[in-house]
Amino acid sequence: MSFKTLKVFKNIDTVSGHCEYCQEETILVAIVPDYYRCTNCGEDTRQHINGSIKYLKLSDKDREWIKDHG
Repeated sequence: MSFKTLKVFKNIDTVSGHCEYCQEETILVAIVPDYYRCTNCGEDTRQHINGSIKYLKLSDKDREWIKDHG
């Protein structure tokens, strides 16, 4: 890998969390702010912070927002 490629990957927001679709602890990759894709099953989740961080299944409204802003 080139230095330029490594620099791009360094800026990707990844988190460890529980996917509500596949019910696994996995790495989630940010696709747009507050929306993450599961690296295990490929489903998109929405980050919810309320004392603890949770990743929730997307509603149709969430999917539309991603299309408009992603």
